[in-house]
Amino acid sequence: MADTTASSPAGNCLERLKSYTKTQKGFILATEILISLIILICYASSMYGGYSAVAICEMVFATIMFIVFMMELDKQFQVVHWVWTDLIRAAIGAALYLITSLICVIQGAGDGARIAGGVFGLLAGLLFAYDTYTIYLQLKNSRGHSAASTGVFSNMGCF
Repeated sequence: MADTTASSPAGNCLERLKSYTKTQKGFILATEILISLIILICYASSMYGGYSAVAICEMVFATIMFIVFMMELDKQFQVVHWVWTDLIRAAIGAALYLITSLICVIQGAGDGARIAGGVFGLLAGLLFAYDTYTIYLQLKNSRGHSAASTGVFSNMGCF
């Protein structure tokens, strides 16, 4: 008979998913993935689907960061500075979404799906910019804590 008290790996992963999406960072990343999917659908159904690449790349990068932070792989793979990687990803995503969305909204006359993708892209640009800001605040706060005095000179009686 199977042991029903032990948790399965799938259940553990689902619990991590639920608990991580309740955090601020998890909610932002999940929203970035969802809005990128919506933008991808809009651009793919428009007459000119060339702007789909931005939505695909940003959705993939946000998914990777979501998995890394949800599974706490950032604590296991310390070769990469994950917070800086996330900051660069979010800043580039904000810039690309704002630029391509403005182009789509301005030049999309007669193509409703392209204009809708542009409007959602502007919202995504603001979301990625907010994510960039929150990551910047996290970096700023962590840098201030690491520069604390070690008390080396006070232990030697010099000061």
